[in-house]
Amino acid sequence: MDALFVTLPPPVAWPDATILTGHLAPASLRKYHQAVQAYLTFCGTDMLALEATSLARWRTHLAQHTALSPHTINRLLAAVKRLVKEAAAQGYVDVGTAAAFASVAGVKPQALKHRLHATARTRITPGQMRLLCDAPDPQTLRGRRDRALLATLASSGCRVSEVVALTASQIASRTGRFVVQVLGKNQTAPREAPLSQEAYMLIEAWLARRPVASAAVFTSFAGRGVRPTAQPMSPTAVWQAVQQYAAAVGLVLCGMKRQERAFARFRDDRILAKVKHRMSDWLNEFF
Repeated sequence: MDALFVTLPPPVAWPDATILTGHLAPASLRKYHQAVQAYLTFCGTDMLALEATSLARWRTHLAQHTALSPHTINRLLAAVKRLVKEAAAQGYVDVGTAAAFASVAGVKPQALKHRLHATARTRITPGQMRLLCDAPDPQTLRGRRDRALLATLASSGCRVSEVVALTASQIASRTGRFVVQVLGKNQTAPREAPLSQEAYMLIEAWLARRPVASAAVFTSFAGRGVRPTAQPMSPTAVWQAVQQYAAAVGLVLCGMKRQERAFARFRDDRILAKVKHRMSDWLNEFF
């Protein structure tokens, strides 16, 4: 009970990002800390950092003197504003200061559209996805794993972090279809993501041939990629594998996050196409 009655620390000149503990995941906290440190470096002193006009000047500096995309600039500004808002809630800064920071607008993406990456909205057609999924050599053990990996990414739209953590117990059957139960970013309960029958069969074939036992579905290779291990693949290893096969079939996917979005958009486009097809059948039946 004594732990419930603690003395609050006195207000500080500039709050640390740790005051957001309990609101954000550890990875997000690190991103906020990096953004705040960049802002403090620009300001030079805590007193200047607590002025909303300094945030506005930082926005102008980022737009004029860096090559950052407008979305990155707005993400940095949002991190600082979120921290100041929480600092006001905890009594570290006054409410007026938080309101002044909240009123600082971000940059307009249209004004900096020349900084947007051409591949940021990459869409993969069904034909391209088929080429990509068929690129790994099925005669090799690593090729079998990678075929299962690509089919899982394509049909589920899961994040790479969710796929590398996937275990066999997370794969389930639902009245003739398959799903994977994954705990995504900022989620407190697992969700069910679709898994194609092809992906399921490829996973089963990979696991049947894998000579090592592991709870993880997608495990890594050591020794220049020839010796299977029981360790799960890292997100970087998945990114490198996708890049390798994408290059082999002439696709350009820059960056892990953009690869995730491309796979997710492909999955969403396929679902939308199925919905449109079913609606068309329904309309033809009644009209």
